[in-house]
Amino acid sequence: MKAGWRLFAGLSIFYAIVAVIYWLVGGEAVGITAVTLSSALAALIAFYFWFSTKRSGGILPEDNMAGEIADSAGELGFYSPHSWWPLPVALSACAAGLGLLIGWWLTLIAIGALLISIIGFVLEYEKPSALPTH
Repeated sequence: MKAGWRLFAGLSIFYAIVAVIYWLVGGEAVGITAVTLSSALAALIAFYFWFSTKRSGGILPEDNMAGEIADSAGELGFYSPHSWWPLPVALSACAAGLGLLIGWWLTLIAIGALLISIIGFVLEYEKPSALPTH
C-alpha cells in the first residue's frame, strides 16, 4: 500500500490539531487525553507502515495492477503449532485487568506473571549456546 503511511500520518496530524482545538475550547481532560492518544496511535501505525515500506523496497505485490494472487505467495513467518505459552500470557493479562478492580496486590502479581510468560513465549525456541554440551 503506497499511501498507507501517508494516510495515517495525515490522521495523526488531524487528531493533534483537533486535540489542541478541543483543549482551547475548554474540553475536559478525558476527551483531550483520548484524542491525543488517538494521534499517537495513528503516528505509531504510520511509522510502522513507513518502516515496512522502506524495508521492502517500496513496491508491494498489492500495488501491481496486473499482479496475480501468487505474486504475494511465500513464507510469512514462523508460527508455533504447539505452543502453550499464549495461555499463560492471556491468563496473566486477564488477571492484571481484573486486579484493577479487585486490588493492586493482584495487579502486581499478575504483571510479574505476565512478564515471565512473555519472556517464555518470546524465547521458546531459543537454544542456550553458552552451556556446555555433553
